[in-house]
Amino acid sequence: MKKVLVIGGGGREHAIVHALSRSPQVNKIYAAPGNAGIAQLAECVALKEIQIDELMAFARENAIDLTVVGPEAALAVGVVDAFRAAGLKIFGPTKAATQIESSKEFAKDLMKKYSIPTAAYEVFDNYEAALEYVKKGTFPTVLKYDGLAAGKGVVIPETLEEADEALRDMLLNDKFGHGRVVIEEFMTGPEFSFMCFVSDEKVYPMEVAQDHKRAFDGDKGPNTGGMGAYSPLPFITTEDIDWAYDHIMCATANALIAEGCSFRGVLYGGLMKTPNGIKVIEFNARFGDPETEVVLPRLESDIYDIFCAVADGEEMDEIKWNDKASIGIVLASKGYPEAYDKGFVIEELDQVEGIVYHMGTALKDGKYVTNGGRVLFVTVMADTFAEAQAKANAEVAKIQCDNLFHRSDIGWQAVKYNFCDK
Repeated sequence: MKKVLVIGGGGREHAIVHALSRSPQVNKIYAAPGNAGIAQLAECVALKEIQIDELMAFARENAIDLTVVGPEAALAVGVVDAFRAAGLKIFGPTKAATQIESSKEFAKDLMKKYSIPTAAYEVFDNYEAALEYVKKGTFPTVLKYDGLAAGKGVVIPETLEEADEALRDMLLNDKFGHGRVVIEEFMTGPEFSFMCFVSDEKVYPMEVAQDHKRAFDGDKGPNTGGMGAYSPLPFITTEDIDWAYDHIMCATANALIAEGCSFRGVLYGGLMKTPNGIKVIEFNARFGDPETEVVLPRLESDIYDIFCAVADGEEMDEIKWNDKASIGIVLASKGYPEAYDKGFVIEELDQVEGIVYHMGTALKDGKYVTNGGRVLFVTVMADTFAEAQAKANAEVAKIQCDNLFHRSDIGWQAVKYNFCDK
């Protein structure tokens, strides 16, 4: 029986731990640092995700068979490189390959060089030059901080004033750190998240998903790290997926090999179906959050086998998924994505019929309390999207807490599509 260490402590990692717990091969899971919900399935270890030496020592001392990296921060500091150099099996890309996420400029230059379709762009490190470029363009436009910004480094200003404020944050005020800005043309069309297990040139697609970035119903309010997600997508056809698989996901895996930074892990393609074809919005070097929380519950294959095959660069069998409609809703602290308070008691979680993933909780005096911006994620699967949405909202309503809010329209596009089909 196998022992696995999962690095990270959010909803994505809870979904990974939950999937591993379903493997008949795994009998012990550790999570570093984990969270209050993950502790139901794994033994939490008081190590931060970037404490590479301590994580390696733990893996050695506890005879860990496989380590799985969840968050981008750990990948960006080279945890995979260190583990591999020490002969420890680990699932995730190297620091060099992680540049596909950690540097927007690297990703855009790679796509340009290898003719992978994406929005036209320019890169700036000077505020005045960037502002002049924006003034000559059209609105809305897209501003991306060239670095990791916890899902909040993209701004889509609709006026020059909004663009000016965002450029000041990114280039003068160092809101996310000192870096550069990628300015892109604004694209239109439905977005979708296409995650693939990638092991060098071998690419294995997952089921596609879509998340909802805006804070409030009707896609209103500020951008967030994601307020919910659903899978599959009835308006993304098999032909769309096949084209994106060949021309984007496989092409990018091969481009990374050609650049000397072969990728092993999850390559996340944030894609858009524009009037001029499918194009890349962004790449991530790990599971998306919250898409993972609606995709992995649909997985029927043994994820331990998948992780090991990818880590070892070996071939694997076709991955199997169920055909259920999967919808998940985030419960977030009031005030998120801006300032919010913590420490509010959460009750009635045991009444929820569905999967409850913990994103930002803690245990205090034997009770769960809020401990982050995004706090909980409730996933429900059903035969249709209308059923899944209604059930998800009903289950979320059972949760009692004075300081949480959520969207009630997650998956509305799919519900509308199903309705029109009938």
